[in-house]
Amino acid sequence: MKRLIAVTLGMLMLTAGCRTNASAQGTATGSGSKPAVASQTAAPESVAVPETPEKQEARMQWWRDAKFGLFIHWGPASVNGTEISWSRTGHPFDHPSDTAVVPPAVYDNLYKQFNPVKFDADAWMRMAKDAGMKYVVFITKHHDGFSMWPTELRPDFSIMAGPFKRDICKEISDAAHKEGLKLGWYYSTRDWTHPDYLVGDNMKYDAFYRGQVRELLSNYGRVDMMWFDHVAGNWRDYKFQELFDMLHQLQPGILVNDRAARFICPTEDKPAPELVPMVNGDFDTPEQKVGKFQYGRAWESCITMTECKDGGGWSYRPDGRTRTWEECVRMLVQTVTGDGNLLLNVGPMPTGEIDPKQVEALHKVGEWMRKYGDTVYGTRGGPIPNGEWGGCTSKGDKVWVHVQKWPGETLAIGPLKDVKVASSRVLTGGEAKVVQTAEHVEITMPAAQRDQLDTIIELQVAGLK
Repeated sequence: MKRLIAVTLGMLMLTAGCRTNASAQGTATGSGSKPAVASQTAAPESVAVPETPEKQEARMQWWRDAKFGLFIHWGPASVNGTEISWSRTGHPFDHPSDTAVVPPAVYDNLYKQFNPVKFDADAWMRMAKDAGMKYVVFITKHHDGFSMWPTELRPDFSIMAGPFKRDICKEISDAAHKEGLKLGWYYSTRDWTHPDYLVGDNMKYDAFYRGQVRELLSNYGRVDMMWFDHVAGNWRDYKFQELFDMLHQLQPGILVNDRAARFICPTEDKPAPELVPMVNGDFDTPEQKVGKFQYGRAWESCITMTECKDGGGWSYRPDGRTRTWEECVRMLVQTVTGDGNLLLNVGPMPTGEIDPKQVEALHKVGEWMRKYGDTVYGTRGGPIPNGEWGGCTSKGDKVWVHVQKWPGETLAIGPLKDVKVASSRVLTGGEAKVVQTAEHVEITMPAAQRDQLDTIIELQVAGLK
């Protein structure tokens, strides 16, 4: 994942440190920005006829309805409780990190101590389902290059090279399918330890990483999502068309995020214009923050349950703070009222267990979801944009107003143009007075009856499109 660094340092690295096929460092582009391009055009690849918006929406419907997923960052770095990949001192072709404290000679050998004998994939997936999550995305390989499955392409730096010798990805996939959860694989194209990474024309490494993705999409049954995490180098260094053709051939209907060709530094070339819509993927990925209200283009915020001062907390960090269940619910409501999804991350311990504080917090989120999930699942954000006060979700002839911060005695939102409020009720208890005018929908409710976490008022409406 990206790391937070000073803006001045980032600008320096972007202008002076980022260049192709050299051990450089720079600042990652934001998840919402366009791929960095320059003047020279790379040789175009054959591009299939773009999918219509209607077909894309149909393919994404399950994900739109799901709203809530589990992100899992795990690997040998959990052995010493430092940040996955970013605690390693040495990031070829990448930007620096303020958590880089572990020498490569130490970090790259942590896998020899990684023996999570208490790992229980079924328990993990039951936890996710109990929390109200509908899908899971698991880190198969992070930037450090270690594979959490028995890859045939680099077996000497995989789970089979250490003491554990179990196919973690298979156990995750089997358990997810058993619990009825959709399955996604995170895969880092960046690889700081592979000897062929961005060497020469990069074709050896390009074939290697596409081969690993082929393994992940061929050996574990149904895979519903691929979650990439930026690239380095130039457009000419990768065969993105072949990658996407393979993704959709092996797993028809698969969803892909927006980072498969999101370059961390400006490139010397630019893609054929026809490639851009394809590599932009299906959804945006704001990181460690809730995205802004965006009704058209789909988006998913990925946020850690562990809060660290350095901005990390993706993998096991005993020095971090576990967010409360109330914080998690607030983030979820802020996300869905903005018409997005929330991918909430846990970092399992080196034993294979998930921190009990995180398990308990997720259980309480699940209790809340069992009460109020109808206002979340299968909804769309709006029709009124969300804000500091809260936001709305809607489905059919209902609008649910989620109020997280009352501005005073009365909340005025809207207008609900061409929509008439027929009736209202408070799902969280108490009574509210709802008055619709040409300019606003005004909601008044005694302070003593308001839910301190999220007051939910259901509006029965007519005319909602």
